[in-house]
Amino acid sequence: MPLSLRQAIQFIIYTRPPSSSVPTPTCPFNHRGCYLLSRYPSLPKPLVSTRSRSYSSIPSTALNKEPKIQGKNELPAMPHNQQDQHIQDEVLRHSLENPEDFWRHQAEHLHWHKSYSSTIQLTQKTLKSGVTHDSWEWFPDGEISTCYNCVDRHVLDGHGDSIAIYFDSPVTNTKAKYTYSQLLGEVETLAGALREQGIQKGDVVLLYMPTIPAAVIGILAANRLGAIHSIVFGGFAPNALAQRIDSCRPVAVLTASCGIDGNKPPIAYKGLVEEAIRLAGHKPHNVIVWQRDQLCWNLDHETGQLDWNTLVDSARSRGIKADCVPVKSTDPVYIIHTSGTTGTPKGVLRDAGGHAVGLHLSISYLFNIHGPGCVSFTASDIGWIVGHSYIIYGPLLTGAATVLYEGKPVGTPDASSFWRIVEEYKVNTMFTAPTALRAIRRDDPNNQSFIDYGKRGALKSLRALFLAGERSEPTLIDSYQQLLTQYCAENADVVDNWWSTEVGSPITGRALVPHAGKHRKTEVRGHPPPCLKAGSAGKAMPGFDVRIVDDEGNEVERGSMGNIVLAMPLAPTGFRTLWQDEERFWKSYLKRFEGKWLDTGDSGWIDQQGYIHVMARSDDVLNVSAHRLSSGSIEQAIAAHPRVVEVCIVGVPDSLKGQLPFAFVALSGQGCADPAVPSELVVKEIQQLVRGQVGAIASLGGIIQGKGMIPKTRSGKMLRRVLKEMAENAIRGDFEKEVAVPSTIEDVSTLTVARARIREYFEQAETETDGMVKAHL
Repeated sequence: MPLSLRQAIQFIIYTRPPSSSVPTPTCPFNHRGCYLLSRYPSLPKPLVSTRSRSYSSIPSTALNKEPKIQGKNELPAMPHNQQDQHIQDEVLRHSLENPEDFWRHQAEHLHWHKSYSSTIQLTQKTLKSGVTHDSWEWFPDGEISTCYNCVDRHVLDGHGDSIAIYFDSPVTNTKAKYTYSQLLGEVETLAGALREQGIQKGDVVLLYMPTIPAAVIGILAANRLGAIHSIVFGGFAPNALAQRIDSCRPVAVLTASCGIDGNKPPIAYKGLVEEAIRLAGHKPHNVIVWQRDQLCWNLDHETGQLDWNTLVDSARSRGIKADCVPVKSTDPVYIIHTSGTTGTPKGVLRDAGGHAVGLHLSISYLFNIHGPGCVSFTASDIGWIVGHSYIIYGPLLTGAATVLYEGKPVGTPDASSFWRIVEEYKVNTMFTAPTALRAIRRDDPNNQSFIDYGKRGALKSLRALFLAGERSEPTLIDSYQQLLTQYCAENADVVDNWWSTEVGSPITGRALVPHAGKHRKTEVRGHPPPCLKAGSAGKAMPGFDVRIVDDEGNEVERGSMGNIVLAMPLAPTGFRTLWQDEERFWKSYLKRFEGKWLDTGDSGWIDQQGYIHVMARSDDVLNVSAHRLSSGSIEQAIAAHPRVVEVCIVGVPDSLKGQLPFAFVALSGQGCADPAVPSELVVKEIQQLVRGQVGAIASLGGIIQGKGMIPKTRSGKMLRRVLKEMAENAIRGDFEKEVAVPSTIEDVSTLTVARARIREYFEQAETETDGMVKAHL
């Protein structure tokens, strides 16, 4: 369909100085431009419809309309219409207007070893460089043990026989389960053994392990001692592991003899860990190894390598156990490293008190996991933030069962693996990445395995399917919403949500139990989640003040695309700094907007109903003829093609327009022998979708088709920069030039496939004099 003006500006950022008539807002920090105020916005003047026009026909005067900046009595990310208000909006408003009251009520649901003096304290930090910026502390002076709240509390409340962990490893044919009483016994004994090795409060313990029960036990044992844990994805190359060892300087490394990656042979960890320690400047005192049946690690005791089970057996035989050691609310519970633009990982620091309080609300409010009897299945790895929050801490904080799945969405053994897990463990809430569902769709394009399980009533326990980690195209959400509606629990929902390693829990989503944000009641009739709006990531979660601003930091009109930023303070799960690097925190997140906003690095827009649409990373925005287009909006259009299984958009240089969108697509029914240049019919159909849904300005500069050529990180995010660099090199005729590849890449073979496909395409296609591809376009 042709675009309206409103649809058009959703994909373009317009930058103009703010009106001089806009009043200067105020905020708890007393600095300009950041505010938490008390009323819903009024409805803006309607935009004139231009249904028959494409981008190229929209008048420049309309495109550069003065943005309507929020006034002094307005809250961000709230509906403009009274009828659009939802209880989730009320909860958000309460959390922003009165954070003291809101978060005090949430904190009362946990055990505090020492009560906090106030809910939140606003502070300022002055860096060595002389920069001063605003900061905050949640629950200052309070003391808490996350381990106690995850394990001991439930046993003492009479839920010791409830299941805490289900473990399922299809490749090793291993299944296990742990009750909360069994988990407590394992954790307190291992903690006692670690204490005998000198580990104490404030020490850092690094874990380099697969997603197995021993890893969760090790994490909780370190936490029980008041130590800080840092989990590194098992299988990372030695150099990446060495960087993280040097960053957090652990006193000990907990690891396993091997990891399992799909149906491949076991990955031996011995050589990886030993080489990492050799490369690292810091040398941990001990390496404690969990021996797996699939592969043994021959220990070198002279270098401090110890057998995990030997330590535990010795402690158990002597009755050695460790009680919980509480830490200050503002002390770190863990360090998690996220990629940095310089290649050096950033150590995100998570506060103990805020982390526990925020996740305990999130798992009930957003996920409808509220205690014993509930089962949560997060198909991720414990090394990623999703694994930290929703494999380990979220479910255990509320006393629910969590499923640890050491398998893949396909190939272990087939595309029905996830649905088997749902049936076998009566899963209530499932969390995965869109890329996993695309992999299933590639192997099972008609969703036959889901339908087969559904027809026999095997999926009736499933109340929600959560998606995050990358943008979910509306066609994917719609197809799975139809499946859930037909075969799963009554009113089952697909819930897209958006967040990051830095914030620790979803910034946006559709709360399954919105009333829990008021009274923590888990079953309240008449309060369903906000309606599904495919393409959006939902509404803001409690405590997250989401704004859209231009490149100067000025807020833009509703429906206009811009930089997604957060007003401070962040919700309690959010980070306040980086591990031992305050200057980098400022430069990476605050400096761009001079401390006024915290930069998420994402681009998107907020619609009139308060739904937040995350379109791309800010550095993935394309500049085409002075129009800024998100890669996500173009990918969304292309994904609507019935044969497109996967798509990645990058920007390539063009002498006339500056940049052109360039597509890498995987098609269903495609084989490795198919040419890199698509058929004229496929090109025509895809171009029509892009022009119809985004506009003529977004017409593609080229399309390469191929299977297994889109590189991703191990957490499922597409590595656009890698493909972009390869394409730019090809335009210059330099096909073999090396490109920068992050250590987080999942499958390096995709680089070989991509390089070959790019060469084939550019060698076959017609070109303009500047080398830009025209083939079939």
